[in-house]
Amino acid sequence: MSIPLDYETLRILWWALLGILLIGFALADGFDLGVASLLPFVARTDEERRIVINTIGATWEGNQVWFILGGGAIFAAWPFVYAVSFSGFYLAMFLVLSALILRPVGFKYRSKRPDPAWRARWDWALFVGGFVPALVFGVAVGNVLLGAPFRLDSDLRSFYDGSLLGLFTPFTLLAGLLSVAMLVLHGAAWLTMKLEPGVVQDRARRFGQAAAVLTIVLFAVGGMLVAWSGMGFAQVGTVDTGGPSNPHLTQTVARAGGWLTNFTGHPLMLIAPILGFVGPLIALVALRGRRSVLVFAGSSLAVVGIIATVGLSMFPFILPSSIDPGSSLTVWNASSSHGTLFTMLLVTAVFLPIVLLYTSWAYRVMFGRVMIAQVRGNPDFY
Repeated sequence: MSIPLDYETLRILWWALLGILLIGFALADGFDLGVASLLPFVARTDEERRIVINTIGATWEGNQVWFILGGGAIFAAWPFVYAVSFSGFYLAMFLVLSALILRPVGFKYRSKRPDPAWRARWDWALFVGGFVPALVFGVAVGNVLLGAPFRLDSDLRSFYDGSLLGLFTPFTLLAGLLSVAMLVLHGAAWLTMKLEPGVVQDRARRFGQAAAVLTIVLFAVGGMLVAWSGMGFAQVGTVDTGGPSNPHLTQTVARAGGWLTNFTGHPLMLIAPILGFVGPLIALVALRGRRSVLVFAGSSLAVVGIIATVGLSMFPFILPSSIDPGSSLTVWNASSSHGTLFTMLLVTAVFLPIVLLYTSWAYRVMFGRVMIAQVRGNPDFY
């Protein structure tokens, strides 16, 4: 059977789809993580915390679909990346999944007993389930920018030479804090839309303003460190963009300023970092003006801009190696076969619109603010 799309085009499409799925996860489940991270600070009484929890209680499970889709996309389209990252970052993945497991348990068990100490412990469990994944996801991105300590032998077996504690360096912690600030801003924006006016919404607005400022500052500092530290990689020699997937068939070297090359060669890509700064600025102004919809729009632009900046700066790299640049995984040398990419593209073309339509319908049905009167004495609320 003749496939109408060439191998190079399919690889670029799947690189773009992976970015879309990661952004979709950050947009949808990101405000859940942000709200959970804010829970102990914006809500001080049991009733206030119940109100905050119920702003995400009806949608958080559906939002995690994007996390599953992202992992599935890596497995189907980028098997080399899946094998290296999920084995090398196993302990970090375990840490994230353990924290994420606390969320459904916390949601289901928190209100089973009226004991204040019982509920307080589950509230902190929900905080851990929001803060830890937000931090570790950012740390992971920082490590991808620096390069992961792995190598491939002649049989393409991967060997990881790092450790869990080795993932946490000053630069990667900065990336992690940027992730936390970005998602806390997104969570605060969600709370301003979903909470009725009152003291809890006011606290969320104050934390959101601080998170917006931190997002701008940390994004700027991170960009300067990338530019001044000389981190980056580059491919050398002729690259066969339609050739077979084999990392040993491409030549990669560590090159100072490699992550800035795409922006100088393609100025339109600068739209991404501009959005990364403009988004939180819009959110900050809207928070002070009490314009909740505009706040959420600004925080969403920040998420899109910051994640897109990383992806565009690294193209065509997906997972570079810090100890053996020749083992680095790129769009051209780490994908599935031509036929697999095309088949999965057809599957995605059918099911992704269904996910989007269902998500849109669900949010439309559950649209509106969570009111104190709804939570009081209602057994159907958390």
